[in-house]
Amino acid sequence: MTQTKPLTAPKPLWRTFLAFLGPMVFGNLLQSMSGTVNAIYIGQMLGVKPMAAMAAFFPVLFFFIAFIIGLGAGASVLIGQAWGAKEPERVKAVAGTALGVVLLFGLVIAVFGGTFTEALLGILGTPQDILPDATRYARIMLLAMPGLIVFLLFTSMLRGVGDTLSPMLALLISTGVGMLVTPALIRGWWGLPTMGVASAAFGTMASYVVALLWLAYRLRTKLYQGQQHPMAPDMDLLRHLHIERGILKTVLRIGIPTGVQMVVISLAEVAVLSLVNGFGSDATAAYGAVGQVVNYVQFPAISIAITSSILGAQAIGAGKPERLSAIVRTGLQMNLVLTGTLVLLGYLFSRHVVRLFIADDAVVEVAQTLLHTMLWSTVIFGMSGVLGGVMRASGTVLVPTLISIIGIALVEVPTAWYLSKTMGLNGIWVSYPVAFCTMLCCQTAYYHLVWRKKPIVRLI
Repeated sequence: MTQTKPLTAPKPLWRTFLAFLGPMVFGNLLQSMSGTVNAIYIGQMLGVKPMAAMAAFFPVLFFFIAFIIGLGAGASVLIGQAWGAKEPERVKAVAGTALGVVLLFGLVIAVFGGTFTEALLGILGTPQDILPDATRYARIMLLAMPGLIVFLLFTSMLRGVGDTLSPMLALLISTGVGMLVTPALIRGWWGLPTMGVASAAFGTMASYVVALLWLAYRLRTKLYQGQQHPMAPDMDLLRHLHIERGILKTVLRIGIPTGVQMVVISLAEVAVLSLVNGFGSDATAAYGAVGQVVNYVQFPAISIAITSSILGAQAIGAGKPERLSAIVRTGLQMNLVLTGTLVLLGYLFSRHVVRLFIADDAVVEVAQTLLHTMLWSTVIFGMSGVLGGVMRASGTVLVPTLISIIGIALVEVPTAWYLSKTMGLNGIWVSYPVAFCTMLCCQTAYYHLVWRKKPIVRLI
């Protein structure tokens, strides 16, 4: 009797999800660690005021890279759909268009941002006692922006084809370089000049340059799924390094709402930072320290949302839109387990974590209160991100984006302003969970009542 070879059972979605998610979460943790390590060096080696100077620039940096975040979101959706449909030439076409746009944008940021740095920080109400250090740090970061945003965009597009390992390794290299260069410039090791707060900026710049060069080498020399990597910087990609109007239009249709959302978030952070600055440099330093801690929780949540979006885009490209509901369920479950665990750890070790950045007991108390108030809401933030990410994979971006904008602009900022008048500094911290809860309720309602009833079609 002839033996029949048993068919291989389809890989469970949660395993596919976890295999994709694992390197991305770790990579984003490394990305967060890069900034965190610099902040630790500055806070412990130079003191509270240089730490506050770095914190003053965070919203500005976020504002300028918002376009890149939006462009990367749009490009990764199209790349995911093209890769799911097994069309590598379309992958390179999307990548070439996105890179062409981002290079021009980076040069504009470097020229204008580097020229008007002090004026920009002055508009934000940066305290006078930290303005010189904040200006020095910010100017270097802005001049280095072309390299930084190319790196951010490229790693985002790599995830569109399912490659989360290469970005993770690149970020590992970036973190290692930053951990070495920043303290070397602070202390003047090996005959290097002492650079003060600018050490963190130069460390960041060096880390991304080295990582980008390594990434280009890896993609050129290492096979991906048995063939040359579809994102390798070769002559084919160079041939596509121009702006195709049709592709750009679709990328922008997805990316602009996301970019606008990020701009609104950055402006909201600017407004909140201005309120925080009104309570003095100690409050600003606490805000910066907690921002670093929360990043460790938010980046995994963001990674889960991105994973949901990319897997959704690949499913649509492969002609399997019925998998979207399962992807949503898996994303929500992953967020509850992973982000929830980090939140619990954050509460258990809050004082120890805050002390990594700040030695002053009074500032530690302020930072710990902020952390306890807003940390739990990152789980809510992550759930909202999963729903929005899957809807974005299908090209539905306007309403989910408007929901996020309303939550930030019409809930978070007014709440922070009002409660700062009635509750003082602690009232500002309360605005975050209020905004995130509002966004989740609205996203859930739109997902179930409207989006699930829409037809799903390919965008490219």
